[in-house]
Amino acid sequence: MTMNERKTIDLEEGWEFMQKGITKLKKILEGLPEPPFSSEDYVMLYTFGVFFLLLVSLLFLWLHILKHDEFMLRELVKRWANYKIMVRWLAKFFRYLDKYFVARRSLQPLTEVGLKCFHDQVYQELNAKVSDAVISLIHQEREGEQIDRALLKNVLDIFVEVGMGQMDHYQNDFEEAMLKDTAAYYSRKASNWILEYSCPDYMLKAEECLRREKDRVAHYLHSSSEPKLLEKVQHELLSVYATQLLEKEHSGCHALLRDDKVEDLSRMFRLFSKIPKGLDVVSNIFKQHVTAEGMALVKQAEDAASNKKADKKDVIGLQGRDFVTKVIELHDKYLAHVSDSFQNHKLSRKALRQAFEVICNKGVAGSSSAELLAAVCDNILKKGGSKKLSDEAIEEILEKIVKMLAFIIDKDLFGELCRRKLARRLLFDKSASDDHERFILTKLKQLCGGQFMSKMEEMVTDFTLAKDNQTSFEGYLNNKPHAYLGIDLTVTVLTTGSWPSYKSFDLNLPAEMVKCVEVFREFYQTKTKHRSLTWIYSLGSCKISGKFEPKTMELIVTTSQACALLLFNSSDRLSYSEIMTQLNLSDDDVVRLLHSLSCAKYKILNKEPNTKTISPIDHFEFNSKFTDKMRRIKIDLPPLDEKKKVIEDVDMDRRYAIDASIVRIMKSRKVLGHQQLVMECVEQLGHIFEPDYNLIKKRIESLITRDYLERDEDNPNQFRYVV
Repeated sequence: MTMNERKTIDLEEGWEFMQKGITKLKKILEGLPEPPFSSEDYVMLYTFGVFFLLLVSLLFLWLHILKHDEFMLRELVKRWANYKIMVRWLAKFFRYLDKYFVARRSLQPLTEVGLKCFHDQVYQELNAKVSDAVISLIHQEREGEQIDRALLKNVLDIFVEVGMGQMDHYQNDFEEAMLKDTAAYYSRKASNWILEYSCPDYMLKAEECLRREKDRVAHYLHSSSEPKLLEKVQHELLSVYATQLLEKEHSGCHALLRDDKVEDLSRMFRLFSKIPKGLDVVSNIFKQHVTAEGMALVKQAEDAASNKKADKKDVIGLQGRDFVTKVIELHDKYLAHVSDSFQNHKLSRKALRQAFEVICNKGVAGSSSAELLAAVCDNILKKGGSKKLSDEAIEEILEKIVKMLAFIIDKDLFGELCRRKLARRLLFDKSASDDHERFILTKLKQLCGGQFMSKMEEMVTDFTLAKDNQTSFEGYLNNKPHAYLGIDLTVTVLTTGSWPSYKSFDLNLPAEMVKCVEVFREFYQTKTKHRSLTWIYSLGSCKISGKFEPKTMELIVTTSQACALLLFNSSDRLSYSEIMTQLNLSDDDVVRLLHSLSCAKYKILNKEPNTKTISPIDHFEFNSKFTDKMRRIKIDLPPLDEKKKVIEDVDMDRRYAIDASIVRIMKSRKVLGHQQLVMECVEQLGHIFEPDYNLIKKRIESLITRDYLERDEDNPNQFRYVV
């Protein structure tokens, strides 16, 4: 039809045609049998103002949303789908207007107008009822009923689509109410479950609830709801009852740790890691539990020492090893929990460290942890101390001991004790394995640094050189017939600065020993003329032959003991004062010496009067009738209490370390306040020992006196480095 051939149609005829078109479209949308629109129908509808279609369709939709609950939701979903089709048709009919007229006038596109009409005429009236119906269905599902999840998905999509790209309608008209209902629902459940179930069963319930809520999000809730929904559930089920749940008697965190319930502890970690400060509560209980178990071991060791009336040697010997072994086993047990149950989380590692810092810095029966660890190390490393263990087992134990050392504050005290024990093992040939000695030194160096272990490494090197020196001496004797000694002599030459300090005294040696000293001095001068020898007789040992009436026996004694016994080759009876004069010893040394020979296990000398203590009025004779089932016996001197000397040495070393630290800091900073200087000093030295603040203050004053530092004239709490 051309423009000239267009037929004029009046309003009544056009309205009748449009009604027929609308009826036809409604039937199509209702699914009734109806042929599709022809091109002529399409053009006629376009021509006669089908914008009326939108209004009629809205009315049509409104008239059909008069149902309730699930039926209302189904009808709404159906009518919403039809409405969107109508809007698309409308957009097709008025495509030309939408493309040109609407664009030129900056009007809303017809599709947006359609959604706005639905929002204003239908959504505003129904959203509260729809939201209540959806929340009711969610409640039914939480109670175990089956619901149509696809229906809820479609209904909630309407909330999103009406927002035209914004989530305001979904959040304000549905999500807010849904989250409030969720909180109320789980609050009621939690208040009953906390009374009814054990901690593990409660956590199973909570974990299942969280899983189901995530499943709801996956099937019909919008993905943006997941974190908010889970937060509500976690708050009501976990946060509100965290302390009550974790401290439940017979089933809480303490019980799970005690019974090694790895799976339940893992679930606890997973759940409480999701709530604010949840792991803080778990970690605090973990620390309390481990500390309590460790302190129980301390008390057990204390009670054992008290019940057996053990002396100090027993405490730091077998009992000490037993205690340290149990502490290591305790650490292994809970380290496994940190790794397996708590995913090696930093809070659980911190809790374990803090617990063992408390345990490992508690002494037992007056012996500090540093003493106990040093004694156990010595026991393992010396001959016979671990003969039933493989090399791998010994290294594993040593490595664990070093890990325990990490918790001890006074690492420098441990280091000094270890150094003295290493010296005795080397000097008296008591070390079981050079490899194990190097292994422990390497581990200690990794923990405490090279400077901390430098002296012990120098001792090992020094002792190796001493062996080479002895070999050279033996060669010297073979090449010098006039130097024949008649006895076997072994001399260990050591560097003074590397080894612990030992008491030196001028012991009057018998002629045989004097010759030995002279010959060795002559040999040593051939190697170097710039070093002087100082003889430490307290570290020497001798093997002498004792000719007793029952039998001849070999006696293994110290140098001073040998000198005392050799006096009786030329005298049958000697007084206390005569022995002291001839040996040139102090009273304390003579008392120890004579006690070991006349009052201890082996009575080589007879004493008058026959008492158990040594006094200046005593007289001594050789006990020719002495005998023993063994042909070789070792006569030990009463051990000296070296603890006081060790502590004094450590205190002195600490002063030097603090001085050095302060000078290093001030040299780099030039000017620094008192508080900052103290804090940096503590930070530098804290990995070896815990510096005392008063001592740091005294060392600062000492450095000022010695012109290393000076006070600022205007601010006495500020120091300057003196160049």
